[in-house]
Amino acid sequence: MNRQLEPLDRVVSPIRFAHIVLRTKRLSELVSWYETVLGARVAFRNDFIAFLTYDDEHHRIALVQSPTFADAPENGVGLEHFAYTFATLGDLLQTWKRLQGKGIAPFWCINHGPTTSMYFKDPEGNRVELQVDNFPDTASLNAWFQSGAFAKNPIGVVFDPEKLLARWQNGDPESELILQGSAS
Repeated sequence: MNRQLEPLDRVVSPIRFAHIVLRTKRLSELVSWYETVLGARVAFRNDFIAFLTYDDEHHRIALVQSPTFADAPENGVGLEHFAYTFATLGDLLQTWKRLQGKGIAPFWCINHGPTTSMYFKDPEGNRVELQVDNFPDTASLNAWFQSGAFAKNPIGVVFDPEKLLARWQNGDPESELILQGSAS
């Protein structure tokens, strides 16, 4: 069989994002944190590496430990954060309340427009966004982008998770709760 490549100007996109690898000096703390926050389970672990997953992928997070790793500078260039999307606003709020009970609190809660997001820091200071999509599909989101609303405020509106939870528990429609400013 003779195979041929596509024309070299054709870009082939990956089929999915597979995993992220984090360096650490606190392997056990990070394993525990991601187990708690994401419901991750250990697929493999030894004294210097752990592979964690929360779905059918063999690993979504790899943690590599070495005492020689230096702490990253607080405002250095590089990775800002990575994000995980929940299926519903209720799932996000349930996770926030559960984590709150374990002493894990977000440092920033913001409705970006496209997402309602809560930002956390793991024990090494890596920023992790837990979010829910505010639009039912990409076409709806793209129409909103084209409306100019995002250009006017590309960061979003800070919200109070307690107020958002109270409104959600009160039965307020999620279509209203995901609007920017609904729980500020």
